[in-house]
Amino acid sequence: MGGSNRSGVTRRDLFKIGGIAAAGVMGASALSACSPSTGSTGSDSAASAAESTTTAAGHTRSGLPSFLQTPAPITDIAETKDFDVVVVGAGAAGVPAALSAAEAGAKVALIQKEATAISQGNTGSGVDLSKSDPADVQNLVSVLIEEGQHRTKRELLELWAQHGGEAVKWVIERSAESGGPIVDQGSQQQAATIAKNGWTMEFVTSFAGPKPLTAGDAMRALAETAEKEGVEIFYSTPAEQLVKDGEAVTGVIAKRANGYIQFNAKKGVIIATGDYQNDEEMSSYYLPDLANFTRKQMNKTGDGHKMIIWAGGAMEHINHTKMLHDFDAGPASMCDMPFLAVKNDGTRFVNEVVEMSLLNNYLRSEEDQGWYSQVFDANYMTQAADWPGKLYSPEELALYMPEEDVESRDGVFKDLIRTFKADTLEELAEKLEITDTAAFVKTIERYNELVAAGADEDFGKPSQYLQPIDTPPFYGIHRWLRVSALCSGVQVDENHQCLTPEGSTIEGLYAIGNCSGEFYGGVDYPMTIPGLSLGRCYTEGYLVGRAVAEL
Repeated sequence: MGGSNRSGVTRRDLFKIGGIAAAGVMGASALSACSPSTGSTGSDSAASAAESTTTAAGHTRSGLPSFLQTPAPITDIAETKDFDVVVVGAGAAGVPAALSAAEAGAKVALIQKEATAISQGNTGSGVDLSKSDPADVQNLVSVLIEEGQHRTKRELLELWAQHGGEAVKWVIERSAESGGPIVDQGSQQQAATIAKNGWTMEFVTSFAGPKPLTAGDAMRALAETAEKEGVEIFYSTPAEQLVKDGEAVTGVIAKRANGYIQFNAKKGVIIATGDYQNDEEMSSYYLPDLANFTRKQMNKTGDGHKMIIWAGGAMEHINHTKMLHDFDAGPASMCDMPFLAVKNDGTRFVNEVVEMSLLNNYLRSEEDQGWYSQVFDANYMTQAADWPGKLYSPEELALYMPEEDVESRDGVFKDLIRTFKADTLEELAEKLEITDTAAFVKTIERYNELVAAGADEDFGKPSQYLQPIDTPPFYGIHRWLRVSALCSGVQVDENHQCLTPEGSTIEGLYAIGNCSGEFYGGVDYPMTIPGLSLGRCYTEGYLVGRAVAEL
């Protein structure tokens, strides 16, 4: 809104650390169809740019990407509905936003293109301020900013740090009201990070599970709670375009089987549509190094990013943050343990102290496609006893072994487990689908030579992590890094109000979750705080939904 709105009321900050302040009342005038945003392609020169093909330094692109080209306004509206707040996207950010706005007294519509609420993952975290040292909380924010390569907007991280515990606790309680499979695990998942940094800090940590249950199940329950609070949910209703009155966003147009519906939003539209990993053009444009990685999710096509851009918004600057991991092939708690790591061709490729969240940078080729294996032998329980992480005993590992006769597979996705044991290296290579068994055996022999010498002359791994692989049975975890989420979006201010390329706020338009940018900033999602991703989404939904409702 840029300081004042059309009704002449000065806008105050929505959020203050330690509380939320009400903002000025937004004026509401007659609605019009979405007008062309800054950078629209109506000119002859823009049309020429869109049609031309450029090739430079190995990058080929056919003109201006289609997602940057503003479409013609939708005018054939079959029905109009009036609300105070319209939330687009029923996920980990959108469902909390809708419920929070309703709790604050707003008339709320929640629009979802899928037939149900959708979310992934299991863990969401927030700091318990009542049990944490304020200086340590600020140090945590600084650590996360450093991991974001200092491209993170501190104000956005502080919203999570100062309000996350409250928000996550609220999600747990309100989801559980409708049978959500969600509990508070406290600080057990963050204990190692707390100890490493010497912080006085506690967390509220939601856990939705065990697998195959996920946060999606918790969000579906939370959506039921939202409906009980009066939220009108419109499933199978994909939003396609924002409505503008002058420069202000006043609604959204969505499509149903019987035609287009215009949802008017008196106070604001909150976009919470998730990421863009399934839009090949967007992914190739912003993250071309993901070309050979499989996507874990479906139908995440950057709908919200596009609508915001078309309405005059700005995309977060490159580089964008990506999240690739595999917590399913074997125990998640062993994924960062520095066991020997080999590619599918049997060769070693990295100093294994590099955490899993960064290994995708070594496995980008068409041949690798994110596949690698961790290898260890029968003595691993004593060899790795002092390593960071949590070891699973051979009996516990059986849960992740498809060849083992396990009575119950609760806690895993049965079709994703890929942990194996064998009496010989050759047999293990076959089970791990190693393409060159001889190379694999040679890699183990060379690794054992380095262990015996006490120095890793090949990759420089610290000597305390050099342990021989010479005692059967031999173990291997065949991990497959795939895209879980793309964690970058449009530019927003400290209140999650969308910004133009020039940095002005767009009245009536907000973005939260993975549709909003500048919360991360690094090449890869940081794994320092387990549950940061979902915790961030819950917190932003909780805060922004309430704040917009109170305008």
